Amino acid sequence: MKNGKRAAWAFGAIAIVAAFPAFAGEPAPIDRNALWNIVNLKCLRHLTKSEAPIPCDRVDVSAGWDRGLALLKDRVGRGRMLAIPTSHVTGIEDPSVLSPDQPNFFAAAWAARDSINWRLRRKLPAESVAVTVDSKPRRDQDVLNFAIDCLDKGVAASLAANAASIDNRWSRMSVALKGRTYWARRLDSQALSPSPFQLLADGVEGAKNDMGSWSLAVTQVNVSGSPNVILLADHAEGSAGGHASDLQDPACAIATP
Repeated sequence: MKNGKRAAWAFGAIAIVAAFPAFAGEPAPIDRNALWNIVNLKCLRHLTKSEAPIPCDRVDVSAGWDRGLALLKDRVGRGRMLAIPTSHVTGIEDPSVLSPDQPNFFAAAWAARDSINWRLRRKLPAESVAVTVDSKPRRDQDVLNFAIDCLDKGVAASLAANAASIDNRWSRMSVALKGRTYWARRLDSQALSPSPFQLLADGVEGAKNDMGSWSLAVTQVNVSGSPNVILLADHAEGSAGGHASDLQDPACAIATP
C-alpha cells in the first residue's frame, strides 16, 4: 500500500460491525490474524478509495500509511475499543516496539481514549479509563492491540487510595489489583513519552529480554487535585498474570451514575 497523508481521522459508519463473526454449531478455531485482516483488508482498503474505513470507527494515517492507528469496536463490552497499528506488529514481544524509529503507538492509543465516550453516551474522566496491552501467552491475536475501556471500580478505588505512594521508579505495589501484585510507576508526561514499552524494558530487571511475558496498563489518578498518569505492569507466570485487561470492566459500572 503506497505511503501518503490523508485526513487525520477518517470516520466509519455509525453502525459498526463486530470485530469477529459468530459461528453456529461447533466453535471454529480462533483466527489469530482476524484483527489484522480486518484493519488491513477492510478498513485500510476502504480508506484508499476515499471511503469510510468500515468496520473501523476511524483510522489515522496522517503520519503515513505504515505509521497509523485504527480504532475498532471490540466484540465485547459496552464501549471497549481496540487500537491497532496500521503496520503489522505482532505484540508486546515484537522487537520493533523498542525501536527508536517506531511510532509511539501506546501514546496514540492513550490519546484516543475518548473514543469510548460516544458509545457510552457520556464523557468519562481520565481516571475512569485504562488502556491495556496483554502478554503473548494471554492473547488470542497475533497483532499488537490496545484495549481502551472503563477501569474496574474496585481497581480505581485502590489506585486512588495508594497513588500517593507511587513515584517515578518501578516498584511493587503494596496492595493487589484483581488478585495480582502489579509493578507500578508514575509517568512524568501526560503524553506517555518515552513509550511505556521502553520504560518497562529499561526499568524492570529482566523485562527487556522477556517482553512477551509482560502486560501493561496505563490510567490516571488524582493526587491532591493534580492528575498523575500511572503505569502498571504484570508478568505472566504459569497460568496466571500477564493479563492487564483484567483491570478493566467491559460492563463499565464506573460510568453508571
